[in-house]
Amino acid sequence: MSVKPLLTLPIKRKSVVNFVLRKSALSFINFLPLFAIIPFGIKLIANDYKASTVLVWMFVIVLITLINNFLNFIIESLSAKTELSFLPIIVFVGSLFALNHFNILNIAKLLSNGVTAITKNPILVIIPILTLIGLYVYNFKILRQKLFLDNGLKTKVKEVNASNLEWTKNFGDIAPFLQLDLKLIWRNKRTKSSAFLVLIGLLYGLFFYPQPTYQNMPWFFMFIGVFSTGIFLINFGQFIPAWDSGYYKLLMSQNIKYEQYLKSKFTLMAVSVVILFVLGIPYVYFGWKILLAHFAATIYNIGVNTHVILYGGAFNRKKIDLSQKAAFNYQGTGAVQWLIGIPLLLLPMGLFALFYFLIGFEIACLILAIMGVIGIVFHQKLMNTITQKYIESKHKMISAFDQNN
Repeated sequence: MSVKPLLTLPIKRKSVVNFVLRKSALSFINFLPLFAIIPFGIKLIANDYKASTVLVWMFVIVLITLINNFLNFIIESLSAKTELSFLPIIVFVGSLFALNHFNILNIAKLLSNGVTAITKNPILVIIPILTLIGLYVYNFKILRQKLFLDNGLKTKVKEVNASNLEWTKNFGDIAPFLQLDLKLIWRNKRTKSSAFLVLIGLLYGLFFYPQPTYQNMPWFFMFIGVFSTGIFLINFGQFIPAWDSGYYKLLMSQNIKYEQYLKSKFTLMAVSVVILFVLGIPYVYFGWKILLAHFAATIYNIGVNTHVILYGGAFNRKKIDLSQKAAFNYQGTGAVQWLIGIPLLLLPMGLFALFYFLIGFEIACLILAIMGVIGIVFHQKLMNTITQKYIESKHKMISAFDQNN
């Protein structure tokens, strides 16, 4: 949210800061736990649990959610100062997970005991309340120090306008390419049809998860997770850079950096994966393992599959007619599109199944998530390699896209 217009009005800075922090507490993400808390609480009361105890428990969980909200502000503020500063955070959280998993320090039990103690003795609820107040005050102090027109806010702030895609300028030097891709998607039959297939991918899990047969096949969850969160990545990414084949020669004759062109494709695919994961969170209704598998699949898609599909694009030699629909249309499809499915879908599913049967579900998810994190950490090095491959194939692709196939 931009608060610059508020700073030019006769409004006290503390009022602006309070507005920002309180508005964050009402974000949609903070309401998501209620979809689990309220039904579970009602079920407990229906099963003769004491209503007052259940209500205290629900209140504590809401407090923990808000604590996480304001704690995330602090973490983001600290991690934004240096490049790759999120790595210590990942190591710290990973260490806590390892301590809990191997029963060295049972963090889950400690948290459970703490919440149980509060439900038995409601006066202890003052502890999470004071913690929440402390985090709020600390965030207030941090944000108030930054709330000046000449401190990080002295930039051109324009109202988001979806029609002219002005908001894409927030992505810096890749903005022109993002605008080009978004206009291409919505103005052509082939790309527009592919975009609508995203809805099918998002609802793909409904074909399997409600059926008891697949509930007993957790190893299959990863396939659905990769496909559901990566449906746009797969449909759009497998034809990079063939989408631009009609004007590829003109594009390559311009004074542009190939890295920026590919970075825009990566950004578009990565953002789509995150959005599809968030929209697929309601699948937790069918079990927490499904949500965990989708989360691991999301990290894997961003860290591994985005790079794999970009690298595969360097071998595309088929021109695409954008005026045709995508359904049952194999025009522009070559061997690359068929072979790319092996590392995109079969590889993560195979690895997940292997570790699932050898060790367990959680470890299998962790392995794929770690692979995704490694890909994210080495993103720049991978992009340099991919860019070099595109540069080597540049003239071959120009020649191939000139042909009518």
